[in-house]
Amino acid sequence: MSYTQRKMYFFLLVLTVVTTFGFQGWRTLLNNFAVEVVNINGQQMGLLQSLREVPGFLALLVIYLLLWFKEHRLLVFSVFLLALGIGLTGFLPTFYGFIFTTLLMSFGFHYYETLNQSLTLQYFSQQEAPLVMARLKSFSHLTNILAGAVIFALSFFLSYSSLFLFLGIIIASGALWALRQNPLDKEVPLQHKKMILKKRYWLFYVLTLLAGARRQIFIAFAVFLLVKRFHFSLAEIAFLFVLNNLINYWLTPFLGKAINYFGERKVLSLEYFSLIFIFLAYAYLQNRYLVALMYILDHIFFNFALAIRSYFQKIADPKDIAPSMAVGFTINHIVAVIMPVIGGILWMQDYKLPFLIGAVLSCASLFFVQLIKLPDKTPSN
Repeated sequence: MSYTQRKMYFFLLVLTVVTTFGFQGWRTLLNNFAVEVVNINGQQMGLLQSLREVPGFLALLVIYLLLWFKEHRLLVFSVFLLALGIGLTGFLPTFYGFIFTTLLMSFGFHYYETLNQSLTLQYFSQQEAPLVMARLKSFSHLTNILAGAVIFALSFFLSYSSLFLFLGIIIASGALWALRQNPLDKEVPLQHKKMILKKRYWLFYVLTLLAGARRQIFIAFAVFLLVKRFHFSLAEIAFLFVLNNLINYWLTPFLGKAINYFGERKVLSLEYFSLIFIFLAYAYLQNRYLVALMYILDHIFFNFALAIRSYFQKIADPKDIAPSMAVGFTINHIVAVIMPVIGGILWMQDYKLPFLIGAVLSCASLFFVQLIKLPDKTPSN
């Protein structure tokens, strides 16, 4: 890495750690706070989860914000917004207050994620970008474990409002540090400040849409299946969470190397081929330990989505990266707003149906990924 690349890498690493710590802490507290303090019911929780995905659907607005803000500054402002939303959560213990703080948090988180991906693809070459994305993802898995351990320890001494405030302060501290940094490189091509939709990017759009649909089935129903059908206890779910993050902390760095060695088509083909059987296993297996194994494998293959972004980097005009990442986030979240609701209705008919849809979506992804064609030589960023 050059000096400028090292500056950008450290800039993104620090923000990855603090945002992951805060967001994971928020997720850890979410359900207990919702039930014990806000007293919301299942229908309200479903509404809250759907509204939480709306800012991801609106990630397209990042393009227009870049007319007024430099990209790394907008990234920092997004982290501040994340800190504000999480920090205020405990001080607004009503349903509508919870919606307000969740939307603040979600706008900050989704805009941060959009800009983080954009800067990574802009500043690192086609060989370096998969490695950098994998390293950052690996650190996020380690941070998840740390956040869970810290929240567990502090929960014996602090109230919910103090815990949320603590998380907000941690995130804001990282954002204050980042506000004083200038990791920009004037040699990096200036990004278009308008929405970019190009015919030659159609496969990226399709793969992103399908990945978003599968992701929502996994998030909404995988743990619910373990608890509802196989009666996993809180301790067992916590053990799976720690085990998943430890495995992925160790494995994820190898994913970047695998993308460079085997290429995006082979890596994504392995993911989608495996997910077909994982979703079918969710639907039909009756052994709780085999289903738990499927959950771990699901988490591992979830990280393979990095290859969709590295594929886009190799076919894209370098000036299209920032607006295209915003478009991609919006496409990814088109189904995120409605999939939990549709899946919940189908679950009431037969719990197998959401997972069978996941298998069908994986088949479709496996078909489309065979259409990936990369130029023989692509310019390095």
